[in-house]
Amino acid sequence: MLVLNLYYVWSLLLFLMSMFFLGLCLNFMLLDYSLMIEWILMSLNSLSVSYFIFVDWISMGFCFVVFFISSMVVLYSGVYMGTYDYSSIRFLMLVLMFVTSMLLMIMSPSLVSIMLGWDGLGLVSYCLVIYYSSLKSYLAGMITCLINRLGDIGLLVSISWLFGYGSWNFMFYLEYYGNYIFYLIMISSFTKSAQIPFSSWLPAAMAAPTPVSALVHSSTLVTAGVYLLIRFYSYLIFMNYFFMFVGIMTMTMSSFCANYEFDLKKIIALSTLSQLGLMMSCLFMGLVDLSLFHLLSHAMFKSLLFLCSGVIIHLMGGSQDIRVMGSICVSLPLTCSCFNIANMSLCGVPFLSGFYSKDFIIEVGVFNGLNMFYLIFFYLGLGMTSLYSIRLIYYTLLVGYNYNSFIYSGLGGMIYHMKYSLIMLSVFSLSFGCMFMWLTNLDLGFLVLPFSIKVLSLLMVSLGIYLGYELNFISYLMPNKYYFLNGSMWFMYSYSYGLLKVSYMYGLNLLNTMYWGEYYGGAGLSFYLGSVSNLMQLMFFGSLKGFCLMLIIWLFFLI
Repeated sequence: MLVLNLYYVWSLLLFLMSMFFLGLCLNFMLLDYSLMIEWILMSLNSLSVSYFIFVDWISMGFCFVVFFISSMVVLYSGVYMGTYDYSSIRFLMLVLMFVTSMLLMIMSPSLVSIMLGWDGLGLVSYCLVIYYSSLKSYLAGMITCLINRLGDIGLLVSISWLFGYGSWNFMFYLEYYGNYIFYLIMISSFTKSAQIPFSSWLPAAMAAPTPVSALVHSSTLVTAGVYLLIRFYSYLIFMNYFFMFVGIMTMTMSSFCANYEFDLKKIIALSTLSQLGLMMSCLFMGLVDLSLFHLLSHAMFKSLLFLCSGVIIHLMGGSQDIRVMGSICVSLPLTCSCFNIANMSLCGVPFLSGFYSKDFIIEVGVFNGLNMFYLIFFYLGLGMTSLYSIRLIYYTLLVGYNYNSFIYSGLGGMIYHMKYSLIMLSVFSLSFGCMFMWLTNLDLGFLVLPFSIKVLSLLMVSLGIYLGYELNFISYLMPNKYYFLNGSMWFMYSYSYGLLKVSYMYGLNLLNTMYWGEYYGGAGLSFYLGSVSNLMQLMFFGSLKGFCLMLIIWLFFLI
């Protein structure tokens, strides 16, 4: 009897579907054509419940990227997730539910059906983050789920708000909506795309298995917010310097934090956060096509980066600390080659996939007349990207052996079918940028810039590479407070349990130990509510005169 491995069957199916979507994308792009499909689920007198699907080259191109990366991740998971048993089948089904939720979101022009996909992404991502069932996974899953629920609230309010416009199919009414609906959608998207101040869930979600990280943090969950804003795009509202500032601050903060992090997966997660900041700031500059371009090219090399890191962690016996790695290229030459391709593409090294989108975004931004503040931060973000990438390469590939020889000798060649996914994604990381640019005619824009500006982005990348190498030999350059600030995501975390325990030991009160993310968030609010409640209780337990006075005051409030 022939027994099919479900991982390989679904990998093939997803790959064939991705090729189908690619064909549709090219066809729609060539004909400048879009299609609206209405499926009436129920019709009763004047009531009609229908489901809409909107198909154009943007949605088809995004579907191609999501399905292609999913097929590679599923093929990779067949080996990575261990023996073929009940637990690994559950993992496969969760991944497929995740991809289905993303498909629902991509192809819907209606906010209600987008809500189905949006909610599905949040709930399935929770199940995937807590897959390993440890305390760390549960905490990370809770943070991921709760911060994403904030965005769901914004979307639910938007749905009820759109009742006043007569339809949930928002694409027909983009010129008529008030500013506040757009602002609500933007803030909802910020929670999904982990912009400041909702950034803390993205590195925490690294508790999930590596294939999940590759899928979630390259092309699905974190990009859902950016994609929704691209769909809601209106030039009247989106040319917004405040939101652009938030995007640039996210990019800068995550780049700084990645330079002081020693967890391999967290460094890659922070680099994802940095690129999301770039996409958001690009969107609020009015460059919607370039934002989509960077979204798609980034998905290719970031998923490759995660899959390579998964093989390295597998080789290290589950350790993610880059300080105990070294000279992995001896035992894993193919993986390290792919890892380097993805890293160079992330830096924006000329003629790789990431170069075409990042360089073009910065040049168009300069050409449109960005002021000096934004210009400095854009180039700083570019330089910092190459800085932490070189630091990663130095710790994992260039230094000598730092780990147990038993682990090194035992797991060196055991990557089986994983290598096929790495090779396919490497090909796309090399070629996707230039192919997309030629197909969409983005390179027809005529930019005239001075030579110094043209060469500045290359200089910043080269400077970042040089400094990234040199800084590995310097122990401490700054005061301790600087490292503490950047090591804790600018004090944005909302789960500093260890710090609270220490503070209680030394007799400090709760208010002195809260980070600003907690002080202005739920913890600070609950602290003040508790304090007011205790005060009221104290007054009610006092004399009868005080009790009557408080009663009269509250009656006045009610009236």
